[in-house]
Amino acid sequence: MTLNLDEAKITAEVLTTALPYIQRFVDKLIVKYGGNAMTDPALESSFARDIVLLKTVGMHPVVVHGGGPQVDNLLKELGRQSDRIDGMRVTDKNTMDVVEMVLGGSVNKSIVSLINKHGGRAIGLTGKDANLIQAKKLIMEKIGADGVAVPVDLGFVGDVVSVNKDVINMLIASDFIPVIAPLGVDSEGNTYNINADLVAGKVAEFLQAEKLMLLTNIKGVLGRDGEVVTGLTPKKVDSLIEDGTISGGMIPKIQCALDAVRSGVKSAVIVDGRVPHATLLEIFTNEGVGTLISRDLDSSMS
Repeated sequence: MTLNLDEAKITAEVLTTALPYIQRFVDKLIVKYGGNAMTDPALESSFARDIVLLKTVGMHPVVVHGGGPQVDNLLKELGRQSDRIDGMRVTDKNTMDVVEMVLGGSVNKSIVSLINKHGGRAIGLTGKDANLIQAKKLIMEKIGADGVAVPVDLGFVGDVVSVNKDVINMLIASDFIPVIAPLGVDSEGNTYNINADLVAGKVAEFLQAEKLMLLTNIKGVLGRDGEVVTGLTPKKVDSLIEDGTISGGMIPKIQCALDAVRSGVKSAVIVDGRVPHATLLEIFTNEGVGTLISRDLDSSMS
């Protein structure tokens, strides 16, 4: 086989360019996997390969996944309805059984299998394993017509109290890739369905991760001109929420990123998961493919 020198030079240049990013992100990287990336077979495959590559070059990815569409599909097949309030699934006991079966079973094991297929060593977990995610019932309030806050019962929907980081660190030290389903358990053994973005942010916070990545099905935070806004500080995010640039369903997602950064995570980014190899593009390029939030933008490389 004849060596194509031009192609070889391009390959060498790509690898050399990646070196400083590899050196920067040798610490833990938390990736929330969701949106279109979980429903398109080509994107599923590219995501799994990306995670394996990151682990192979010395980074420590931890994957937290969602699975709302898959839960909806099974509930529909079973002839059940799933109500939502402000985007939050109302989760009664029967619905919780389905959520646990889908997130902790089929979705989690499918991701684990795909990563392993591409040469990784993934292990699937739920928040119930070794009390990984201690949870409590989420108390939600809605403002009524009279301006008074009224409590809303979402059933078995939870909030994160703490994360058992020792379990994750043990797996990382043994060269495994943890893949976590967003289920939690309280002190009485009750299981809770928890927003995957929230779980990813809390895992990043407790591990003091280098970077939190939230893969989603949007380009990122859009400015008033419709262009992606990036290079944000927590203070700038607050001002964008105040003036209405950030609104609606984007607020909970960006709030997770903001809370993580304020709690010690170096940076958080909302990534367009519809872009093939979005994870690699975000890590190994200055431009990235989403909205970056960082406490120290001067020292941030992406």
